[in-house]
Amino acid sequence: MYYGYYPPYWQSRHQALVPSPPARMLTVMGNGRLPVQPDIAIILLEVLTEGESVTVAQDENARIMDQVIQALINLEVPRDDIQTTNFAINPRYDFVDGVQVFRGYEVRNEITVKISPIAQAGRIIDTAVQNGVNRVSNIRFSVEDGEVHYQEALSLALSNAIGKAEAIANAMQLDLDRIPVSIIEKEQPQPIRTFSVAAQGLSTPIEPGEMIVSAEVMVKFQY
Repeated sequence: MYYGYYPPYWQSRHQALVPSPPARMLTVMGNGRLPVQPDIAIILLEVLTEGESVTVAQDENARIMDQVIQALINLEVPRDDIQTTNFAINPRYDFVDGVQVFRGYEVRNEITVKISPIAQAGRIIDTAVQNGVNRVSNIRFSVEDGEVHYQEALSLALSNAIGKAEAIANAMQLDLDRIPVSIIEKEQPQPIRTFSVAAQGLSTPIEPGEMIVSAEVMVKFQY
C-alpha cells in the first residue's frame, strides 16, 4: 500500500514548499564466480540410418537404438535418465549433371543420457558406439545442487557490486546509501563442451575439470 504525504491546508496556502533535489543514481555491475566440481554429465547420442525406403531406414534405426538403450540399461543407467530429444525422417538427394536425383531416406534418432557419477561417462560412450551410435555431439557438465551454488555466486556478485560502489563513492567523496535501489539479475549461459566419437575398442577419456558457476547483477545506488 502506498501512503502519500500531503501538507496541512494552512501550510500549503501560507508557506512556500521547497522542492527536494532529484535523487542521483550510481549504477555498477557486480560479478560472482564460484569454482565447483561437476558431478553430472549429460550426453547427446545419435543413431543415423539410411535406406531406399522409409520403412527400411526406420526399422534399422529402431533396431539399433533399442540395442543401444538396452546396453546402457545393462550398465545400470536408470531408464528415466535416458530420454529421446529428437526424431526426424528426411529424403536424400544427389545432384548429377545439374539434375536432382532421389537417393532414399535418412532417419535420425537422438537421445540424451544423464550420467552420475561422471567416472562412468567414458565407458557409457564406448558402449553406445560399439552398439551402433554414430555420433556423440556434445557433453554438458552440471552439478546436482546447481541452484545452491548459483545462489552463492549471486551473493558474491552482489558483494562485488557493493564494493565497487563504495570505491567510487570514496574516490568522489559521495554520500552513498549502501542499500540498493534496484538489483537486476543477468542470465548466465550453461557451459557446454563438445567431443568426437572414439574408435571402437578404445576407452574414451572424459575429464570435466573444474566448472565455474557465475552470476552477474546490475545494481543501482542512491547518493
